[in-house]
Amino acid sequence: MAEQEPIEQQEGVASDPPKPDAGIPPWMATFADMVTLLLCFFVLLLSFTNTDVANFKTMIGSVQEALGVQFDDVGATGVPYAETRFSERRSVKENRQIVELGARIKKSIRAHDLAHMARVSSDKSGVMLRLSNHVMFAKGGIELTDEAQKGLRVVIDAMEKSDFNLIIRGHTDGEHVESTLYNSNWELSAARAARCLRYILHHSTIPAKRMKAVGYASAKPILPSTSEENKRVNRRVEFFYMPPGRSKW
Repeated sequence: MAEQEPIEQQEGVASDPPKPDAGIPPWMATFADMVTLLLCFFVLLLSFTNTDVANFKTMIGSVQEALGVQFDDVGATGVPYAETRFSERRSVKENRQIVELGARIKKSIRAHDLAHMARVSSDKSGVMLRLSNHVMFAKGGIELTDEAQKGLRVVIDAMEKSDFNLIIRGHTDGEHVESTLYNSNWELSAARAARCLRYILHHSTIPAKRMKAVGYASAKPILPSTSEENKRVNRRVEFFYMPPGRSKW
């Protein structure tokens, strides 16, 4: 009996199960699954995207400009400047020129005492100078009055001191034309705009390619033509100064 006791103790030790091996924490398995799913999601999004090569090159050019990277591109495929930044700089310059031109025209109107017939407004597209028809022309006619010639002197001064282009727009009130030469408001408004253009050409050295004349008749009234006062406002000639370099003017 004394010899069998150690054997029972050994059998008791051998019957205990082994300790389990240490594994990853449970939260790490969940986290790994989530990261994998996110990776698959973004890969799927990328597969649906269409890469715009032009925009990509523009973006690269902007990054290179910001970092000061300069190199010679033999294949001429690089972007020498960032188009968006170039457009922003051009826009800021144009806005400054528009504000300066508007201020110059207003000053000239005060100097020539033409506030009773002239109105100036401006926005990001350009500067608008409006001269009233009832001061510029006799009813139904196209001959310029003395006051009209003073107003056109302001137009000429602004053109000579800037590189803006000019669109001359004739407007009428839509009433029956009392003229033996013109049968419609279209003809009368266009003739008045052309008469202003001809005066500017004959009294300045401004190139003809910087100007054009258009007749709108009563198609673009400022106010509804429901009263004589409103009609008087609608009868006008507009001188629209547009910054140079624009493809459509």
